[in-house]
Amino acid sequence: MAVMSIALALVYTYQDKIIGLFVSEANKHIRTKVDVGQISLSLFDKFPHVAVSLDQVNVHEGLPESEESLARADKLYFTFSVLDVLRGTYSVKEFYMEQGEVYVKVLPDGTVNYEVLATDTSSSEEEGFSFDLEKISLNDVDVHYIDQQLKQTYSVAAHQLVAALAITPETIEIEASGNTTIHTIKIGTGEYFKGKKVDLTTALTIDRAAQGIRLQPSLVQVEGAAYEVGGAIDYTGTTTLDLKVEGKNTNIQSLLSLLPQEITKEFRQYRSEGELYFTGSVKGKASGRETPLIDISFGARDASFYHPDVQQRVEKINLKGSFTNGGKQNASTSTLKLEELSGVLNGRPFKGNLTYRNFDNPNIAFDVQGMLDVGYILGLAKLEQVRKGSGLADVRIAFAGNLNEFKAHPGNSTLSTTGDITLHNVSLTMQDLPLPLRNLSGNFMFKRNDVAVSDFKGKWGESDFVINGMFKNMMAWLLLDRQRLLVEADFRSRYLNFDQLLSEEQNTAEADRTGKGDSYKFVISPNIAFDLSASIDRLRFRRFRGKEVRGAVKLRNQVLSSPNISFKAIGGDFAVRGSLNAQTRDHIKLSTAAKLTNMSVDSLFYVFENFHQDFIEERHLRGQLTADIVSDVFLNSQLDPKTNLLQAEIDATVRNGQLINFAPMQKMSAFVKRSELANMRFAELHNSFWIQQRTIYIPEMDIRSNISAAPTVSVAGTHTFDQQMDYKIKLPLFGSRRPDKDAVFGMVAEDAGAGNSSLFLTLKGNEKDFKIAYDNERVRQKVKTDLKEEGRELKDLLRGKKPKSEEKEVELAEDEYFDFD
Repeated sequence: MAVMSIALALVYTYQDKIIGLFVSEANKHIRTKVDVGQISLSLFDKFPHVAVSLDQVNVHEGLPESEESLARADKLYFTFSVLDVLRGTYSVKEFYMEQGEVYVKVLPDGTVNYEVLATDTSSSEEEGFSFDLEKISLNDVDVHYIDQQLKQTYSVAAHQLVAALAITPETIEIEASGNTTIHTIKIGTGEYFKGKKVDLTTALTIDRAAQGIRLQPSLVQVEGAAYEVGGAIDYTGTTTLDLKVEGKNTNIQSLLSLLPQEITKEFRQYRSEGELYFTGSVKGKASGRETPLIDISFGARDASFYHPDVQQRVEKINLKGSFTNGGKQNASTSTLKLEELSGVLNGRPFKGNLTYRNFDNPNIAFDVQGMLDVGYILGLAKLEQVRKGSGLADVRIAFAGNLNEFKAHPGNSTLSTTGDITLHNVSLTMQDLPLPLRNLSGNFMFKRNDVAVSDFKGKWGESDFVINGMFKNMMAWLLLDRQRLLVEADFRSRYLNFDQLLSEEQNTAEADRTGKGDSYKFVISPNIAFDLSASIDRLRFRRFRGKEVRGAVKLRNQVLSSPNISFKAIGGDFAVRGSLNAQTRDHIKLSTAAKLTNMSVDSLFYVFENFHQDFIEERHLRGQLTADIVSDVFLNSQLDPKTNLLQAEIDATVRNGQLINFAPMQKMSAFVKRSELANMRFAELHNSFWIQQRTIYIPEMDIRSNISAAPTVSVAGTHTFDQQMDYKIKLPLFGSRRPDKDAVFGMVAEDAGAGNSSLFLTLKGNEKDFKIAYDNERVRQKVKTDLKEEGRELKDLLRGKKPKSEEKEVELAEDEYFDFD
């Protein structure tokens, strides 16, 4: 206790002197600006040594007029013995740096930022303070080295690193050990060791006179694997390396660390078991213009390869691998090879080879053979796009070509793809396509960029398909972005369920849905084109059922077209030609010219859900419809119609028609028996309609019916999509009218020789609130026309011609409505 008290007293007594000596000596050795928050002397921070403590230190880099840092640290300690305090001479033996960063740079012209130490200093013996370092300790220090000449970057976190120094005028011997994390090592365009934990134990000797370094066999541990590194470094002129590396207890992670990040990033999560071996050498000059020759050999014997999150494993792996940076020692002559690769997947053997040449302009060649378990491979590969799968794929395929040339000119590249893949009862559930693909089978034969497809069949939900033909530009579509696949094929199906295929819940990823459970989603990819000859036995969409669908279908640039599609539906035949333009996602245009033959009118109304109105429904109608329809229909991607843009011309004929229990007809019982109105029959009805701006326009047409009192009824008018009606009706009036009803409107003059009279009516309102009224305008027009006709007939009489019989009109008070019971 007494000794401690004496030491404290001495430190306190001499602290100003010691700090002054330290600053004076440090200024002789450092020729750059140093900012220090506080300098103090401590006996306890590095006990039993006395420490000069510097807080919040910023050492400026040794470049003219630069304000950037060479090093920053929360704490720096320079320690010496307590006995030095008693002697009055101080020799710094140890240096500590804690919670700091070091930035070392080599500029493009070779200038460095770390030359901050003075080379010519006067002796400090008289002043009693010297730096005789024997140990350097780094604790939580990030070290960054950027060489702009060599285009290299090293970033390492030294968690705890200790170096012992033995310095003589001739040599510096260093023994270092510690644990670090390599943030990154970038050499050229390649990135290595990213995020790897590395433990280091090394011994080296620096020969000051010969300007060389002898590296004793040193142990570097990466991710549990160990590498022994030894050799020599000569820096008399251009740095010359002669190093050898040998792996001990290596694994897949440590091997992948040695290869460029862009090649290995897809495999970073995988692990290995079994025997993996590795040897390598680095030999030659290293400078801004020169790179040493790197040769690495590696391989596996009876090893296993797996992902830690899944049960699937590749077992009994054997391979021979090599890497070299080649004759020019750069990326263009670098080559990676995997030869005689073999293994077992879920009890099924496979084999293959891989060669990757010229990392600047890659040429790749690989071949693989084996009966592969699809579900097992998907589990091992952990593809985000595929949730699960099953079945077998018999793979015998070879691929070779230049990747950049392939990207630039996929159709004209020297790419060579040969072999075939045969699927056996494969099923897939995709991440972005909830509706599963099941029972897939067929053969895919590869020839360069194209694939010949034979008997490719399967089910997509409830729908099934069989495809035979060519998939052109298939390899480019699979491997590159924004490439178009062209399918030229025969397409057959027994059944297609478009309710499933177009359901947003079934064809869209959950995150991209609108949130409506019963909505549709129709989108055509710009990267798919096809020419199909289609044959479909049955299809359904909502209430629609079609069968015997036949036709040719073409897709280009998101425009679907057909010169002719025919099918049977709604009791008749249907033929259509036209196009569907989906280039604008929420503005889909469907342009068609269709012919309907002998379709049941009531079934037509049922299938199309009474066209979303309840004024006239399928229960009111019977008959056979034949029609020619030319239309432009606009939809959004949920297949909701934009009715304000709809345009159509319809030429229709209804034969053997019936109008059953139709309310507006029932209200005309003032003139016709109610029993006849309940079932109005007509042999044929023909008219042309058009639709525009949400309105159906109906030219005047005569309906010849079974109603005795009104065998011919004329109708014209408009009917909007908001169910606003404006109809003009013309009824013939016969002499057998019931007196009590006719009295309401006044008597019609009986004139046996004058022919029949006509009643002009209007029907206006909506489907739930409409009125039938006298049509004054048409009567006035009729009277005007009749006066002209009578004048003409009078002239004819004077000339001796016989007069024609003509209808007489019922005279009613203007704007009077019929009060039907």
